[in-house]
Amino acid sequence: MGSREFAGDGNVQLIELADRQTLVTALTIIEALYVLLLSGWILLEKRSPAATLAWIFGLIALPGAGFVIYFFLGPRRVRRRRLRRLRAKNAVTHPALEAEALSIRDPAAFRDAAQLSQLVESVNKAPLALATRAEVLIDGAETYASILDAVAAAQAHVHVLYYIFEPDETGRALRDALLERARAGVKVRVLVDAVGSARARRRSDFFGPLLAAGAEVGAWSPLGPAALWGRVLNFRNHRKIVIVDGRIGFCGGINIADEENTKLRPQGWRDTHLRLEGPCVAQLQLVFLEDWCYAKGRAPQDPGLFPREPATTGELVQILDSGPDKEHETIKAAYFAAIGVASSRVWLTTPYFIPDEAMSFALMAAALRGVDVRLLLPTKSDSRTVTAAGRSHYDGLLRSGVRIFEYQPRMLHAKTLVVDDWLGSVGTANFDNRSFRLNFEVAALVYGKQVAAALAAAFESDLTEAKQITTASRLRLKLGQRLFEGGARLLSPML
Repeated sequence: MGSREFAGDGNVQLIELADRQTLVTALTIIEALYVLLLSGWILLEKRSPAATLAWIFGLIALPGAGFVIYFFLGPRRVRRRRLRRLRAKNAVTHPALEAEALSIRDPAAFRDAAQLSQLVESVNKAPLALATRAEVLIDGAETYASILDAVAAAQAHVHVLYYIFEPDETGRALRDALLERARAGVKVRVLVDAVGSARARRRSDFFGPLLAAGAEVGAWSPLGPAALWGRVLNFRNHRKIVIVDGRIGFCGGINIADEENTKLRPQGWRDTHLRLEGPCVAQLQLVFLEDWCYAKGRAPQDPGLFPREPATTGELVQILDSGPDKEHETIKAAYFAAIGVASSRVWLTTPYFIPDEAMSFALMAAALRGVDVRLLLPTKSDSRTVTAAGRSHYDGLLRSGVRIFEYQPRMLHAKTLVVDDWLGSVGTANFDNRSFRLNFEVAALVYGKQVAAALAAAFESDLTEAKQITTASRLRLKLGQRLFEGGARLLSPML
């Protein structure tokens, strides 16, 4: 009896073992099919080999979860946003604007930059337009004063777009200036990023008076369930734009916050902005209206959004709007090409410097062919990891002849580029993967000696308060610092 019981138990164990093996085999087949199908899907995206392998290994290591991450954070999400942005663009495209911009093109006036301007127009559909006035604004006090003066004189509309709009003294000053114009019958529209301006949006008493006066306020990608899938960190609207009556435009690195207001805080952030007048402002207007339509679901139809601005003289400008909705990384492509055609100097100022291989090579190649390549970066930024990741690139750049300077007194937040004596750029994009690929950014390329000279003068002034980084100083780094830089560099694609 005992032997039969033992035999029965053995049969049960054999059956259970066979069932487990069958289950394991089935799961293995399912996982293999899952990996093969999704790997094929990823291969069809034709991303870089490194990115493709990383996603495939992620799918293998995280079955199920890998698919969720890829679907919501990968290129599929960018493509869905691109389609939605295309609908917004179609809703606000202004045929008369395009015709006017094309009619004033004069390639003979900027022979040295003809190829660059053609590239920018090809990848960004950004035609050249004239600026009857282009003024470089240094730091927050000068910038805020210029913006407030322009707003106070508004007659038809004021459009405001900011990544950070704080409910502090500086924010209240602009809010109150907009409120006065709204009460006077001027159409006021304010668009802020839901993450960057979260504090202002949480306070009903901040934007509430504007709404009560008839102004419109919108948020870019409001927080909600979708934030769980990466919208908090990715695809932020990092632009800073003000347009007054379609005739005066502002763009650059300065947000609306006390920390950038050097009138209130003399040691506030060192930053640069740009004031434009003339037909080129229509391109800034178009960028704002596309963003507004995307965020609010409707396109403004006010008369006078694109006033006729006849002009025959001034500096030539191209407005670049860059973001994950674009087929090309437009600001990156423009900077890469500009560095490539430089013959005498490339002076770059940026608070966050994490170049990819292509941009590092462009800087090194320019220096190796004798161009005066200088980088002005902050000694400390608001992210220790970002600073370390940027410094991990120093050694190769220094060996190639690139000169690197770290600004000492305060946080450096300016984003400018000077090429030779004919090109100056002021914008919102940092020199990193997040700005070039993930954020919505804007930059103005100004072809002319006036803006280039003003930016060069500011650069040289900042160098008097900067420390030059040398190969010798890098050799004195401790092992722990080098290891931290190397580790931070691994995170570069996500910073």
